Amino acid sequence: MESSTLAAILVLSLIFGVPLTIYVSFLLLCLIPCVQRNIIYAHKIHTLWWKDINKPEQWGFATTPFSITTSDGETLYAWHILPLPLYVKHEASLSAQPTGFCEDIIKTENFRLLRDDPNAKLVISCHRPSHYHALTDSTPYHLLTIDYRGFGLSTGTPTERGLILDAVASVRWAVEIAGVHPSRIVLMGQSLGTAVTCGVIEALLCGQEGDDEGFHVKEDFAGIVLVAGFSSLPRMLGGYAIAGWVPVLRPLKVWPRLYESIVGRLVDKWDSAVRLRRVVSEVRKRKGRLRLSLVHAKDDWDIPCKEDDTLFEQAIKGLVEEAEAGERVLSSEELGREKTKRMVIKGKDAFLVTWREGDVVVRQELFPYGGHNNILCYAPVLLAVMRAFGAEDESECSE
Repeated sequence: MESSTLAAILVLSLIFGVPLTIYVSFLLLCLIPCVQRNIIYAHKIHTLWWKDINKPEQWGFATTPFSITTSDGETLYAWHILPLPLYVKHEASLSAQPTGFCEDIIKTENFRLLRDDPNAKLVISCHRPSHYHALTDSTPYHLLTIDYRGFGLSTGTPTERGLILDAVASVRWAVEIAGVHPSRIVLMGQSLGTAVTCGVIEALLCGQEGDDEGFHVKEDFAGIVLVAGFSSLPRMLGGYAIAGWVPVLRPLKVWPRLYESIVGRLVDKWDSAVRLRRVVSEVRKRKGRLRLSLVHAKDDWDIPCKEDDTLFEQAIKGLVEEAEAGERVLSSEELGREKTKRMVIKGKDAFLVTWREGDVVVRQELFPYGGHNNILCYAPVLLAVMRAFGAEDESECSE
């Protein structure tokens, strides 16, 4: 064999063999639960080396850093952020307080303003400082945000069950310690946070015990807002590509059995679609109140916006399915036609669908811009929160 041919084979082997070896090694590593969770949650990646998060004024917030203890003994780092309009009214007393981490938040003026106001509205969310500004700078809403276990200054290691317990702990603190009625609380999640939010509302609204100490709520929340959500982790990873370009598990779909074997070994499933359907069904059966909003950007390169279609479909199936056995449930095709009837086109790659049955309202909104993260600061998300708190345009609702 000529040397030029050998050289060509060697080059081709390097071009295709090295990436394939790296990819296979990556997949094998992902089968190890601890490695898998480190990759999925990325909680070891720290981006605030030069920031002291106990000094939130660096981001321009009227904030009290404190901690919340979960039912299984983990300590969660948390911020309570006051709405700017409220801060202006009490600036003198608030600015006179010591800054930094608060060992006993109950003694602070910030906490008093939340607890003693019978009309105070609270958003529980876990996102980014830019989003906090969008929520608190021009609205009357308080904001409670936590670091999930294993993230930031919180203790523990992230797992599906653990993160749900963390969210339950934040709701429990708001209801039992701060005295905020569930009807004045909006639960918001983005990306992974949508899966956590679906987990906590299932735990608290579907007759289950919310945590290891049996906490549950007896009243419905003001609303649920899911931004850039996904139907389940196995389904999402099947189409996921890093930055929209580098596929993770998509190449394995050529070999269905191998693909199913790999996704079957995911230790945390995060099946939000199933949870959402159950929640909507339970609320409908007891004639409760639910305001559920799904918001996604068309140019989200991390989680495709079609994932919201699955979430919406499952939520609606939970809404329209009849309690009587033997009743026919809408097929996917029939549901699609009904969805189109309720759709308001708001421009290219933009629509709003509103589906109402009784006191349950499910909305899906697609917005052309915002990507995966910046969408949090865009109007559709803030409007979804405002609608949940009662600023609804009833004319949008289809009976």
